Amino acid sequence: MKIALCCPASLPATQFGGILFLCVDLAREFSKKDNKVTIYTTDLNFANNPKTFSKKLAREEKIENFLIKRTHVWFSFALYYINFGMYFQMMKEEIDILHTVGIRSFQSFVAALVSKKKKIPLIIADQGGLTTHPELKEAGIIKKILYKLQKPILKFIINQSTKIIVANEYEKKIFLEFTNESKIEVIKNGINLEQFKIENKILREKFEINESFILFLGRFNKVKGIDVLLLAINHIKKKIIEKNIKIVIMGEDFGYQEEMLQMIKDLKINKLIKVIKNPSREEVIEAYQECEFLVLPSRWELSPLTPLEGFTFKKPVISTNAHGIPYTIKNNINCILVEPENHEKIGDAMIDLINDKSKIQKLGENGFNQIKTECNSKIMAEKVFELYKKTLNEFNKDNNK
Repeated sequence: MKIALCCPASLPATQFGGILFLCVDLAREFSKKDNKVTIYTTDLNFANNPKTFSKKLAREEKIENFLIKRTHVWFSFALYYINFGMYFQMMKEEIDILHTVGIRSFQSFVAALVSKKKKIPLIIADQGGLTTHPELKEAGIIKKILYKLQKPILKFIINQSTKIIVANEYEKKIFLEFTNESKIEVIKNGINLEQFKIENKILREKFEINESFILFLGRFNKVKGIDVLLLAINHIKKKIIEKNIKIVIMGEDFGYQEEMLQMIKDLKINKLIKVIKNPSREEVIEAYQECEFLVLPSRWELSPLTPLEGFTFKKPVISTNAHGIPYTIKNNINCILVEPENHEKIGDAMIDLINDKSKIQKLGENGFNQIKTECNSKIMAEKVFELYKKTLNEFNKDNNK
């Protein structure tokens, strides 16, 4: 099968996050079975920010058994990357089925245009909170205008799609506002266990971390609840000092870094925190392995991958019950979930786990079992591929009538 995957970013821009890894993991799994798989994307290099595009990146690159084809981004606004060349590139290709991830992206618009023009089936997946992301309400006036202008494009993409993949029932409810249930398929996100191996451990020495540590990993953005985490640390700082524990805050700046650093200074909790900016993928994986547990006090998530990645090392998570989080991880089974914005409960949950190693172990084991039995890339890819086959058969039957 000739499979085209479309995504706003791909390797080497690993800091872009979940959408990138889902596409790469699907490509990796599909290509193991003699399918011809190509990821069509931008030349995002990331470097120190999400707007670094590089013509020096190879236009075509073979990774393992799949291809990445990049076209240059001529201009961007926020995470909307305009690369016109992708349309002309894809129109020249032989493609059996199209699958785009992140439907607010320009790349998904291109995929829908190609699908319509070439008359091939289109699978779409969002992973971005189609109507529920806080920024849709809290953004500045210019962004709000652009979001409104984008509505007809979103409707076109959804209407052009043959099938819609959602990660959980929460996301399914969002799409039911736009389409009928028969078009929607629930397939859980999966983690590639083979990619979580470390050869050389350098994290502790490089960043001078001698203590046990608790990990926050994510974009430095207010939606991730970093301010709530800092208030929680301040709430329990005496106990953290007694236990000789560090809090590692690891991620990339998405507009909140300066405010975060100022808040750390104002609360006088500098000595309790190690901030690691723009970590490499290897450093992220090592942080998962070395930490005691993760704290992710997000105000919004759709189907977060970070808790699942932590589970690969049997590390439990403290998070919130906001939006899609409780549809992804299970309270008191592999995590502790509290109400969003409640820094005291986040802090109390941290102390609860710090004082109870057996609970850390139990929750971590349960998390790892969820990855083995439900949320790994092999199971995810098998279900997606079965959907491809079913969709192609139905699509061809309808077109041959």
